[in-house]
Amino acid sequence: MSQLLNKAKNFVVENVANVKKPEATINDVDFKRVSGDSVEYLAKVSVTNPYGHPIPICEISYTLKSAGRVIASGTVPDPGSLKASDTTMLEVPVKVAHSIMVSLAKDVCADGDIDYELDLGITIDLPIIGNFTIPLSTKGEVKLPTLSDMF
Repeated sequence: MSQLLNKAKNFVVENVANVKKPEATINDVDFKRVSGDSVEYLAKVSVTNPYGHPIPICEISYTLKSAGRVIASGTVPDPGSLKASDTTMLEVPVKVAHSIMVSLAKDVCADGDIDYELDLGITIDLPIIGNFTIPLSTKGEVKLPTLSDMF
């Protein structure tokens, strides 16, 4: 009896490991707007759903780093769901406080942009498997807002 249970357990583990999962890509990170207390950037993410039914997104978590330190982090709770058998475009707003932007002045003054590393985690609710997080990471440079962007 225990051999039968072990075979069943191994069968389930192997098949769950080989289940198709949604895939995601960070397409762009760009300046969005300046507000009274922060500068907002927007990460555009495309997520492909291989299933014939929508999949709920539990949350999107993010961490934005520059000059080796975290300058913004947070979550986007309940951002909707992934379209069935399609690609869904997600927009993740990332707010960086003005006080942190000032502390990055050394990097900014050198070349007029911010070198960044963005880590995202898209947590979705897969049937049978449960919550599954798609980890994403990208590095790049994002331009600082100009005076015309502020007014």
